[in-house]
Amino acid sequence: MASRSRRKQRWCPQPLTPLMEGPDFGMEDHEGNKKESSWEIIREWFRIQRNVDSLSSSPMSLYGPHIPPAQHQDLRLLLGVLGCPLAPIPISSNPVSTLHIRDIPLETSTAYYIIQQYLAAAGCLKQQRCAKNMYASGMVKLIRCETEISTGKNVKTMGSRTGENGCFVLWRMSPEMWSLELAVAGNKVVAGSDGKIVWRHTPWLGTHAAKGPQRPLRRIIQGLDPKSTAGLFGKAQCLGEKRIGDDDCFVLKVAADRAAVMERNEGPAEVIRHVLYGYFSQRSGLLIYMEDSHLTRVHSEGDTVYWETTIGSSIGDYRDVDGLLIAHQGRTVATVFRFGDTSMEHTRTRMEEIWTINDVVFDVPGLSADSFIPPADIFHTVSP
Repeated sequence: MASRSRRKQRWCPQPLTPLMEGPDFGMEDHEGNKKESSWEIIREWFRIQRNVDSLSSSPMSLYGPHIPPAQHQDLRLLLGVLGCPLAPIPISSNPVSTLHIRDIPLETSTAYYIIQQYLAAAGCLKQQRCAKNMYASGMVKLIRCETEISTGKNVKTMGSRTGENGCFVLWRMSPEMWSLELAVAGNKVVAGSDGKIVWRHTPWLGTHAAKGPQRPLRRIIQGLDPKSTAGLFGKAQCLGEKRIGDDDCFVLKVAADRAAVMERNEGPAEVIRHVLYGYFSQRSGLLIYMEDSHLTRVHSEGDTVYWETTIGSSIGDYRDVDGLLIAHQGRTVATVFRFGDTSMEHTRTRMEEIWTINDVVFDVPGLSADSFIPPADIFHTVSP
């Protein structure tokens, strides 16, 4: 009987990418029924930005009486885009395997040696044993959106740079098993992976699972876990050099292949590409900047609209934690750019996150695979 019940359970994949997971507010009506697709909600959000005065009559809903309605919409967008985005590709299981130089392109072999330098600089090659798990906690400040609307002749900028403070807790047992809780302004976003399913829960949308291959949390690879970062760039290409601030850097690129991005399509929304660039300092060998770009095409009622999300993170304040250099501070800037095939009109929204790490602990006693089991409502029962 129990085995039959388990066979009835199936999980339903939903979009969970930097852009797809973003402007999904308003997905539920007051009865809790999903009434619009995420892309309809994105269009509605930008429509609202054209008429900010209408927000003053919007219901307070989830956020209480102390936050103006216009900020409700911005906070959902901030949490959706910056809260728990995923990297474009899975982590390679063996990033430090020996390469046969004759069998691979020069760009790939160069990237391999840059990653070896990164592992050495971060202290990974000196470690006698690998940590079984990791815990990290920190603080964030999310800075609200600034929206630029261009009609081809005129450009209008709206919004303010007010911010909300929050905190997060992250647990990781392997590159594929992690759990994140992020709380900002009384709202909590929870996400995780048990190695098979990547899921996310928001107060306004509930729990849903990611589509496509199993990919790591972006927050983990931006200086928190050097080995996971090295694994992500295990099959990268070296594009050359670029100066970031005061550092000359090697630029490495990884990208999701066509089959992988097609798995992440949702209805009229087609993922075109998802690319990640890592900037490794030639002076220190460490990762100091990371940027990913995600482009989606949406077909609707004879119209084609493109949405491009770019997330760039400055990474620094590396400190020794049990022999590893872990980044303890950074700043992330995200831009959502909307444009059409033929129209001169475009919309660009900018948001920021400033983050700091307060505590990092390796080999936490009692942490096991059971700590990463997805919520019960990720499953639903279907007829046999």
